Amino acid sequence: MKFPASQIAILVNGKLEGPDKEVSSFGKIEEAKEGQLTFFANAKYEEYLYTTGASVVILNEGFQLKQKIGATLIRVPDAYTAFATLLSKYEAIVKQQLQGIQQPSYIAKSASHGANVFIGAFAYLGENVIIGDNTKIYPNAYIGDNVTIGNDCVIHPGVKIYHDCKIGNQVSIHAGTVIGSDGFGFAPQADGSFKKVPQIGNVVIEDHVEIGANTTIDRATIGSTIIRSGAKLDNLIQIAHNVEVGNSTVIAAQAGVSGSTKIGKGVMIGGQAGIVGHIQLGDGAKVNAQSGVSKSVDAGKAVTGSPAYDYTSALRSQAINRKLPELEKRVKELEALVKQLLSERV
Repeated sequence: MKFPASQIAILVNGKLEGPDKEVSSFGKIEEAKEGQLTFFANAKYEEYLYTTGASVVILNEGFQLKQKIGATLIRVPDAYTAFATLLSKYEAIVKQQLQGIQQPSYIAKSASHGANVFIGAFAYLGENVIIGDNTKIYPNAYIGDNVTIGNDCVIHPGVKIYHDCKIGNQVSIHAGTVIGSDGFGFAPQADGSFKKVPQIGNVVIEDHVEIGANTTIDRATIGSTIIRSGAKLDNLIQIAHNVEVGNSTVIAAQAGVSGSTKIGKGVMIGGQAGIVGHIQLGDGAKVNAQSGVSKSVDAGKAVTGSPAYDYTSALRSQAINRKLPELEKRVKELEALVKQLLSERV
């Protein structure tokens, strides 16, 4: 399928510069060939802008070319955002082609689904499952009893959604992720053993959430573990029971959040960060990668280190640490000078 540059410019609200070339696929700016579309948004790749073989390049409207290029340009306010929008529209077209129910698959008689759904081979839909319009469930997915999944969702291969969990609209869950497994709840006994605390709550994932591959989100002991609208979770993340993740919060890979912690909206959590249970991260807080957060973080604050503390103070400490060898040398020089002065007085 080919698309003219003029049509693409309309889709991204851009301004066309050059002939109305056609493209049929995408390519990285350093590797793109004729008939492909690419984008330029990072100054590190400027050299490739003048050598790319792409037929069409999306770039920022204010960028000044240093030399002529052969590609047709589409100028937009934000090239990265425009390219993301274009990819989303392209992905939607591809997804529309996936419809119907493949066999073998199991769908309980009490389960129901909306229009234009796709249910892949070896998928399992339990009792009273409700699937919304245009949702795609890929092969080997497991959807437990009483699960509700909204419209325009994508459940990738091998996803497991346990009973009673609720998924909103336009949610994407990538391969291998487990939603609603038991929270880690065990009551210590007098004899040193541990008694399992039944986890009878669920997981609620609101609209416009994306969850990466092999992430686990535990069901609540009672009530709900909640991922609020617009949150983005990377691969290999652990979200424990009764955690709340706020609107438009982003969490990078290999981070772990312990039970009952409340994370505000617009929070950014770096990779491999660990967050203890029963604390709060205020709106807009930032947690640096590999930080160990052991106490609540105020709104808008940034922390780093293990145990994590104020980011600005941490930078000052790092600067001082780098100067320690020089300070040690100066102290030794001062000690020698003092010793010399004392000997002269004697």
